[in-house]
This record gives sequence, structure tokens and C-alpha cells, in this order.
Amino acid sequence: MANPQLFLGIDCGTQGTKAVILDAVSGDVLGQGAAAHKQISGTNGRREQDTAQWLDAFTLATRRALVAANVDGQDILGIGVSGQQHGLVLLDDQGQVLRPAKLWCDTETTAENDRLLKHLGGEKGSLERLGVVIAPGYTVSKLLWTQEQHPDVFARIARILLPHDYLNFWLTGRCCSEYGDASGTGYFNVRTRQWDLQLLRDIDPSGRLQAALPELINSHQAVGTLLPGIAEHLGINPCALVSSGGGDNMMGAIGTGNIKPGAITMSLGSSGTVYAYSEQPKVSADAAVATFCSSSGGWLPLICTMNLTNATGMIRELFDLDIECFNALVAQAPIGAEGVSMLPFLNGERVPALPHATGSVSGLTMSNLTRANLCRAVVEGTTFGLRFGLDLLHHNGLQSRSICLIGGGSKSPVWRQIVADTMNMKVVCPEQSEAAALGAAIQAAWCKSWANGHEDSLAQLCERCVKLDPACETLPIAENVAATRLAYERYQQHVATL
Repeated sequence: MANPQLFLGIDCGTQGTKAVILDAVSGDVLGQGAAAHKQISGTNGRREQDTAQWLDAFTLATRRALVAANVDGQDILGIGVSGQQHGLVLLDDQGQVLRPAKLWCDTETTAENDRLLKHLGGEKGSLERLGVVIAPGYTVSKLLWTQEQHPDVFARIARILLPHDYLNFWLTGRCCSEYGDASGTGYFNVRTRQWDLQLLRDIDPSGRLQAALPELINSHQAVGTLLPGIAEHLGINPCALVSSGGGDNMMGAIGTGNIKPGAITMSLGSSGTVYAYSEQPKVSADAAVATFCSSSGGWLPLICTMNLTNATGMIRELFDLDIECFNALVAQAPIGAEGVSMLPFLNGERVPALPHATGSVSGLTMSNLTRANLCRAVVEGTTFGLRFGLDLLHHNGLQSRSICLIGGGSKSPVWRQIVADTMNMKVVCPEQSEAAALGAAIQAAWCKSWANGHEDSLAQLCERCVKLDPACETLPIAENVAATRLAYERYQQHVATL
């Protein structure tokens, strides 16, 4: 047996940080660890996080993964970091964080986003100029908001980083960004893979923002090696290479082997995403499709819904249900929840594009108002949002015969069946549901391979390390598909009235 080659993959998400230890030779995940984060929320749509929590969670999750894998941190050859997209981390000239990070799900900057979109010439102008339509969660509106709401903070900005860029900076002391995560900033052109410097000058003519941008690097390039103090703190080999890393969706694509055309990945996390690999920047005319760059050298047309397990979680809390009881109730209710429909737009919504929408339940009668129907309705409502998005990707020419399902919701057999029936497509799950952390570890192995003169291609690494779980394969059931189609049409009618 060849000697193991160990890589650490980190995924810093909204709810917590996950760590996996991957042996890139056998393709096995040897151990995992996790640690939670808290959010700072406000009724005005504020969703922020204290970045110090990320560093604590990174440390704790890493230590737990090393213990679970029963390996020595000195044997780790590389680290890859996946991070929640769109978040804004501002540093001063000493490298200190200036204020809590504004997150992807923050809608406090909607007014600023509307003004920036108007400045770009509306959706059409934004698509022509950037290749994406800026949305309230994107980073650019957070910069304008900071300038207007916190001019004292704005005046001290020396570095503008995304969450994963900030973690890479903490690890290596170097500020850089890669194309995939940069695609979601709103000041990056996805066709030319360059920052849109003029847009930042329009916000601040002094050039401060432009000067604060990180250097752009390729996905296969390493950021550097660990700072000695951080290596000691984490208990990891100081020569470990830190890869470019990327956004959680880009890393989830690598972690599901979605690195060539024909694959579709669907993530059932706090938010819902559907994405597919493309070799060309084929920008959709539909504003809801974000043609981001991938973190594997191509593009990753993607749709994102703002409400998924955060919405199902609210219903679970309301009825004080654990996951098992919740899933049992969902299974108990018939398809279409006896006419109960839920538009689960608790955070506003991006797909369909309804940023100011709120959640609603309709179709209630004396006989159908049950816990089971409400539980079913929230799962169907969130899944229908993803179906809406999948249709947009299909209209853009993307084809697939199956869906690779990841994220917390993918662990539920009843939800998998609802996805298969709603999309009328086979659903498969990888053995490793923490696909973003796995993708980050695989990317770290790819960076190491590049540094060593191309021992392994990314495709070879994915083939070895991405394993499907045959027990989770779920096929659509014909009569379910027909019944689900009726419920989906009802959902579309409700959306149309908004």
C-alpha cells in the first residue's frame, strides 16, 4: 500500500466550520470535526458574524478532525479552505478586522444594491458589464453601505477580503483571491476574470477600494505555506501548502466531481443551490442565473435560493421537533400537503427574484391544518424554488441525467424522494455529505500536485476521492411525479401573484 498523503479540507459556513482529513492516495476521508458559529441578526435584515468565531471554530474543528482520524498534524501536506460566498471582511493596515463580517444572507444593503444596479444600467447593464446581475447579498453593496453607515470604518479600509480569503490570510499572511469566489463580489467580470476597477472608483474616487483589493490567483495555485505561529497553534506541519481555496459552491462542485459538463449538483444547506460545470462563460439572459467562475478552471452557472434548511428549521423549532419526528411528519402527509402551500421566503428570495417578499402559507382549511401538512409544505416549498432554478439552467442549455445531492437536507430519505419526484430525475448522494470541505481537501491535493510537477490531474483526484453512496440512490416514482407537478404548478401560481 502506498504511503498516505494527508490533506485538511475546511468549510467555513454560516452555521459552523467543518474539517475533513483526506488521504489523497486511497481517496478515503479518515476523520472529521466540526464547531458552531453564532449569527448577529437584526430586524432590518442584518446578518453578520464575528470573524474571531471563525478562527476559533477553524482551530477546534481541525483538532477534532485530527483526533478522529488518529493522525499527526505534522503529516498534513496541504490545506484547502472553502468559505461562504459574498461575505465582506474589512482589514486595517495592521491586518486587524475593522467590524463584523456582513454575510451572504444579509439584506440590510438592499437599497444600496438597488442604487448600484441602477448605476450599472439595470439587470441588462449589469449582465453586459459583469456577466452577472448584482443581488442584495453580493459584496459590492456592502462596501457602499459601509461608506454611508460607517464612514469612520470606511476611512481605515486597507484590505477587502471574502471569508475564505480572510482565512487564507490568517493562515499565510498573504492577501489573494481566486476567480470562483471573486465572481460573487459584484466588482468582478466573470468573462475576462478581472476586477472591475471603475465600479469601485465610482463608489470611492480616491482609489482606496481599488488599492485594497487582493491579488487574483488561479485555482491550482497555492497561496503559500503556514505562518510559523499558526502552524504551531493548529499543530500542523509548517510546510503545509495552503491552496487557493474558493467559495462553498465552487468547492462543493469539486467535492461532488462536478468538474466537467453533464453533472448537476444540488445543495440543501441553509440556502439552496443548483449548479453545473461549463467550459465557456455562457451568460444566461436570465438575471437569476449567476454564471460564476468555477474553482477548477471553467465556469459554474448557478442559482441560489435564500431559504432552505433555515426555513425547515423554523418549522421544526415552532413545533419543537427533532429531525426524525420532522421527517416522519413530512412522510405522513400526502404529496401537495392536502392543498397547503408555503412560500418559504423568510429571508426575502433571490430565485424567484423577490428580495422584499415574506413567507406565507395558503390553502388552509379546518380539515388540512395539521403539523404534518405544514412540515410537508415547507419542504415542498423550498424544493420547488430549486425546481424553478433548475428549469432556468435547463433553458440555458445545461443537460443532466442525474442530480448529485449534498448538504444537511440530503441526509433525509423523504426529502431525497421529494427532490427526485420534483425534478423527475435520479438523485445520487456522495458518501461524503460535507462536499465543500472534501472539495477543499481535493483542491489542496491538486495544488500540491502542481507544485510537484503535475503528478495527478484534478479529474484523477476526483475519481479517487469522490465516492457515491449506493444506499442513497433515489429514483422518481411515476405517480408521485404527476402529483408533484400539480403541487408545483400551484406554487408557480402563488409566486406569480407576488
